[in-house]
Amino acid sequence: MPRDGHVLVLDNGAYCKRAAKLTEMMGRRASVMVFAEDEPVSAEALDARLRSVASITHVVLIHCETGTGVENPLAAVAAVCEKHGKGLIVDAMSSFAALPIDASRIRFDALVAASGKCLEGVPGMGFVFIRKAVLDACAGNSQSLAMDLHDQNAYMAKTGQWRFTPPTHVVVALAEAIAQFVEQGGQPARLARYRDNFSTLVDGMAALGFRPFLRPEVQAPIIITFHAPAHPAYDFKRFYEGAKARGFMLYPGKLTQVETFRIGCIGAIGRVEIQQAVNAVAETLREMGIPSGAPAL
Repeated sequence: MPRDGHVLVLDNGAYCKRAAKLTEMMGRRASVMVFAEDEPVSAEALDARLRSVASITHVVLIHCETGTGVENPLAAVAAVCEKHGKGLIVDAMSSFAALPIDASRIRFDALVAASGKCLEGVPGMGFVFIRKAVLDACAGNSQSLAMDLHDQNAYMAKTGQWRFTPPTHVVVALAEAIAQFVEQGGQPARLARYRDNFSTLVDGMAALGFRPFLRPEVQAPIIITFHAPAHPAYDFKRFYEGAKARGFMLYPGKLTQVETFRIGCIGAIGRVEIQQAVNAVAETLREMGIPSGAPAL
């Protein structure tokens, strides 16, 4: 973004709010368009906002908002941005390599992902897909030396080197992760495994009485938010420690109004590991004296 740009963040969760905070910390003007946490953002509402606020230059979309697990409509949002001539910056950290993203059909200025998550490498390196015309116009925009993508690209083209010492172990691990990704069938195969993980987890947790926070039609097979049990003996810290003692780490909830917790479906795991996680939850419930994970709904 240029320093006089104005970004609109489509907000339906915790990581959308983080994007807005980061934008402001970088000295850019940011506005937030708030949506319900249990629903995708609306391309129609975005269209109306862009028609009424001419100063907006860029839109930020979190493709999979992992505060809840909702999948946002990337293609529809991109079409609206293209119609209005606005730049689109996509956070695909938790979707890239699993959910389909076709850059020949979906127009964006930049799409950000990383070495971990659905690529199943080790964490530690981010990367960005940028349209060449956009990148060429970015000289001098960055307020950060480390994050100056234009400068990094120009130096790499000239020397074949990173500007500073690269995380070589992360790069090697990512190269191997990408090789395995291709050997295993690429994005369709990865999505199929995650969907199988998702179904195994939902079915197993349902048998224990747990209920997902999101409706199935808006849920991405990346991470699932579950309502906390209504039983008076439930305490997340004890629940977390019980699962951890059995080899599984749960995510705390990211919602402010409803008590929840989250379980991921991604990584180099399959239905066996997912079932083991469900078994750990069941054993922890028994240990806590909770007969059912049913929420107070």
